[in-house]
Amino acid sequence: MDATFHPGTVTGALGLDEETTATVLRFATRAPSLHNSQPWRFRLLPDRIELRADPQRQLPVADPTGRELRIGCGAALFTLRLALIDAGVRPLVSRYPQPGDPDLVAVVRHGGIVRATPEQRRLLEAVPRRRTNRRPFRDITVPDPARSALRRAAFEEGTWLHLVTDPTQLAELGRLAREAHLVQQADARFTAELAAWTGRSGSRDDGVPASAGGPCPPPNQPWVVREFGGDAYPRPAPAAFESDPLIAVLSVHTDGPREELRAGEAMQRVLLTATVAGLSASFLSQLVEVPEIREQARRLLGGTRPPQVVLRIGSGVPVPATPRRAPEKVVDPA
Repeated sequence: MDATFHPGTVTGALGLDEETTATVLRFATRAPSLHNSQPWRFRLLPDRIELRADPQRQLPVADPTGRELRIGCGAALFTLRLALIDAGVRPLVSRYPQPGDPDLVAVVRHGGIVRATPEQRRLLEAVPRRRTNRRPFRDITVPDPARSALRRAAFEEGTWLHLVTDPTQLAELGRLAREAHLVQQADARFTAELAAWTGRSGSRDDGVPASAGGPCPPPNQPWVVREFGGDAYPRPAPAAFESDPLIAVLSVHTDGPREELRAGEAMQRVLLTATVAGLSASFLSQLVEVPEIREQARRLLGGTRPPQVVLRIGSGVPVPATPRRAPEKVVDPA
């Protein structure tokens, strides 16, 4: 591991010293979340690390049920697992162990000594390189070996990744994405919430800064990409965005806290696998945030499982990182 340690309220946990524990948390907090809201807290104890959802960071308009909050926490949990393995700790995870405490997402205990596999090391090394890329991708087809690796990454976490290749389904899914985008843009509460979390200066340690945004796609663009950059990026020419991105839909058995947490773990593994393969990804979240559109997407894809995450994957140029809160800012008193 390689991360800078800043002393604060971070104490050792699971037999790790303070510096290593802080490094583990620094990796965990590099996970993606809705508008980079970072909706997680950690409680450090000698025998366990508790991961808690932070309801104060739930976005009530875009995510009224907390589904995307739990997916973000799941992404942090997967990265925490990876970092602990790299530190030599086999993580034993209890997900939602106390029904009466819904904000307690997971408890991680020491399951013995372990050595990271080469694949796990590659995934962990990809954590600081993984960025949500909202800019145009190159018109390069994602190769079959990478597609297989993405599917396997989801499967290894107990989920399914459907790569949408049928032209009719792609066209209809693109139409649904545009329809959902219009629904959200017509909601003044949604646009106010979006503005509160995006397009800001670099002084904040959360949210999506203007530098991490992307250009607004042209009116006839099949796939709508949210404009997070305000006026920082001009509207591109019609050919600016890729014509045929790889669209991937991640699903689990059903909705519910435990399944949504699992979806987040799988999402992060898929995203890191894409990073290892030299690929970029961004989210088409409007497809799963508008309930009626989400249901239409489920029926379109012919499955009984509701879609949890929709990704646009391709070959992109490097983009700036988004900020993260320091480990000592996300730790609750023991």
